[in-house]
Amino acid sequence: MVAIAGVAADLDGLGAIAEVATQNSETPLLWFSEYHHVLGHNLGAALVVMGLALLISRRKLLAVLLTGVSFHLHLLGDILGGRGPDGYDWPIPYLLPFSDSWQLAWSGQWALNAWPNFAITGVLLTFAFYFAWKHAISPLEIISDSANTVFVNTLRNRFGNPERDLFAS
Repeated sequence: MVAIAGVAADLDGLGAIAEVATQNSETPLLWFSEYHHVLGHNLGAALVVMGLALLISRRKLLAVLLTGVSFHLHLLGDILGGRGPDGYDWPIPYLLPFSDSWQLAWSGQWALNAWPNFAITGVLLTFAFYFAWKHAISPLEIISDSANTVFVNTLRNRFGNPERDLFAS
């Protein structure tokens, strides 16, 4: 639930499919250009995600807090390093749908394909792989327990099993 909350904001990016499919038509749909970083990147969307966590979780307070943090980390990442392919610094209309008077933006925003994003991704992937190897838990659990098991076993076959006693003779 927390991992899904971290990517839920980008559901508004699915408009790219319609935009690409209709780009050569008489009336192209500009759903990505007009709505990405708008529909899902705001306080209203955060409250919806947190409300869903409240409805479906057993540990309600923890779920609401963690989904809220995860959602807002996504927004922070977009503010820091989500400049669009056309060089436009996408602002975040944070108070939508309640108000459009305040936009979160940073003039130093780096491009989505800039080195800091690759470095952060590398560090986080290293941590995720290590955590999966060490604790047998990975993001694949969201999709399938068996996929997680295959992934963990692959890591452990390649790098050794951390559960074995390294000093056994």
